Formats: sequence, C-alpha cells, structure tokens
Amino acid sequence: MRRAGDDGRPGLGDGEATAVASAYDAAAPSFDGHRALPEDVAEAIRTAAIAAADGASRPQLLDIGAGAGRIGHPFVAAGDDYVGVDLSFGMLRAFLHRASCRGAAARPAPPRLVRADGRYLPFPDTTFDAVLMIQIFGGLSDFRLLVSEARRVLRQSGAVVLGRTLAAEHGVDARLKQRLALILSEIGIGPGRNFHDDVELALNSAASSAETVVAASWRANRTARQFLERHRTGARFAALPEPVKEAALRQLAVWAVATFGSLDAVFSEQYAFALRVFKFGPEAPF
Repeated sequence: MRRAGDDGRPGLGDGEATAVASAYDAAAPSFDGHRALPEDVAEAIRTAAIAAADGASRPQLLDIGAGAGRIGHPFVAAGDDYVGVDLSFGMLRAFLHRASCRGAAARPAPPRLVRADGRYLPFPDTTFDAVLMIQIFGGLSDFRLLVSEARRVLRQSGAVVLGRTLAAEHGVDARLKQRLALILSEIGIGPGRNFHDDVELALNSAASSAETVVAASWRANRTARQFLERHRTGARFAALPEPVKEAALRQLAVWAVATFGSLDAVFSEQYAFALRVFKFGPEAPF
C-alpha cells in the first residue's frame, strides 16, 4: 500500500511491489533511454508548467503518467512541490533510481511518487495548482474519467496542461511508424488509439481559456535502427507474442534498408514540444 511522505502526502510504499503489473513494467528500465529529451527541453517544460499555475508562489504540481521521470526530473531537482503518479510500479522505480543517481551534493529530496490510476486519483478535491498530462494517451481507455479526475483535483485558479512532441510529418520516424502499422494490419493487428485529441476537445469544451505554448524546439538525428530499438520497448508492441514482434521488425528492417539505403543512414529532423494550457471558470463542469 502507499505510505505517507514526511509531509503527510502519499508516497511510494515498498508494499507496492506486490501490485498488479502494468504493461509498462517490463519496458521501464530502457523506456526513457530510447526517448530522451534534450535537457533544456525538459527544463523549458517545467518553466512553462509553473507559469501556467497562475502566479502561485510555490505551486503544487501533479504529473499524471509521470513514468520514469523524463519530464518530472527537473521539478524534483529544483525542489518543486511536485507529485508524480503512474500506474506502473516499474516506471516509478526507474524514476526513483534516476533521482538517486544524481551527485550527492546536488541530490534533492526523494521525489514524491504515487502508484495510482489517473482515472481514480487518491487526492482530495482542489489540491493542485497545475495538473500535467504529458504524452500519456496512447492506448488509454475511459479518457473522460481521466479528464474528470484532473479537473476534480485542480484548484479553481489552476491549469490542466497537456503536452506532446511534434515531429516532422514525413520524417524517418513517421514513415517507419506508418509502415509498421501496415505490416501489423496485414496480420490482423489494428493500430492502437491515441486519445490526445479527444482529451483536448473535452477540456476545450469546458475551459474558459486555452493557450498553446511551444516550450522548446530542437533538431535531432534519427536512424531507422534507433526506431527499431525504441519501438521494441513500447508497451503495446512489447505485449505482442515474440514471433509476431520479430517477424514484424524483420519486415520493417528490410523495408527501411530498401527505402533509406541503410538502417544507419542519419536524418536530421526538426522537433518541437507543444503544451496546451487550459483554465476553467467557477461554473465549468467536470
């Protein structure tokens, strides 16, 4: 079960090790390693999120789907009033490990982490100044419950912040993703649903204001080999039978060599990280 932190808030309890496994548990050790953001990008997301908290001197921040800390680690390093929630115990363990690997002189207090389903948050109403939901909508179900809970725990003056990476529409990653979807569809495996747009629409319909903030932009080198290695650790793909995964990746590798000339051909591509900031009036429904 969860245990309270030193300040009385829920924390990550040792007993959670016996909790039901999440699809992301097995992928946790390498998940962020294949999806790393430049350090200044994560810092820019933190700056934008704090700015969205409507001037609170020390905003209370909730990160739903905190994962292994790819977005949350700058908040923890800065000593912010930050709570990370994730259903995957393995991901939260990886987050704790990331925090513990900082140099002893610079090591902050351990992050406050809670294993919980974002659709059933264990927090009182109107607790947080900002609720973050960053790249968590792939394969999500009951997104309306998630939206309702995010609104429930948000203070009236606070903000819900969605975020995602914007990649080149015709870049190497996008083309490989499309080709893999076709390969899987040919054996009867349909594409997973990403509910980001549905969540954005639901929030927008109730919000008194909505703003798009491009927190950061950068260029990165991409190869087909990197995509193959990264996709193997994706929770939905990792759950497929091993023969299916291997056959699909072999077909994709053959196609990539024919298309790009090599699995290691390097492509420099433009990326941006966009946040959508929603605020709500006193009469807005959950």
